[in-house]
Amino acid sequence: MSTGEKQAEQDVNATYANDAEAADNHVDAPQEEQVEAASGELEQLRAQSEENYQRFLRVQADFDNFRRRARAEKEDFAKYASLKLIEQLLPIVDNFDRALSSSKETKDFDSLAKGIDMTFRQLDQVLTQEGLKPIESVGQPFNPEIHQAVMQVETDEYEEGIVVEELQKGYMLKEKVIRPAMVKVSV
Repeated sequence: MSTGEKQAEQDVNATYANDAEAADNHVDAPQEEQVEAASGELEQLRAQSEENYQRFLRVQADFDNFRRRARAEKEDFAKYASLKLIEQLLPIVDNFDRALSSSKETKDFDSLAKGIDMTFRQLDQVLTQEGLKPIESVGQPFNPEIHQAVMQVETDEYEEGIVVEELQKGYMLKEKVIRPAMVKVSV
């Protein structure tokens, strides 16, 4: 090999070495940048994850507080649900008390009967306002949903299956039967 060839070979080798070193540097730089970018993105995602977890804990605590408040309100409502009705009944109780006290002193039983009748009408008015209504039975066809038959009687006055007599009044609260009427039914 001549000196010129040796020199050319060295130049080529040097060029390859420089190119390889430059390529290594060129590859390392983007990899380091990618690692730094990924590391920064990872930290950002960790911070976002921690923020979401804290938000989750706050929402869970708020929900637990809401559930406790709702339970307490429900218990209070159940405890005092009849308050409005009781307030309406108190004047009636007062009237019964006055009627009884007055009749003990005066022995006027006609006035007592009038007072009790007026007080009963007042009580009936309050119960009607609350949605209580009596079940009409006599002369109606027997209905097992609203009547309780305790006796059967033979009669020429009514057809078979008609309520002849009401032994105990039945009541409905709005659309619900709270006590069926106790009746005698014709056969």
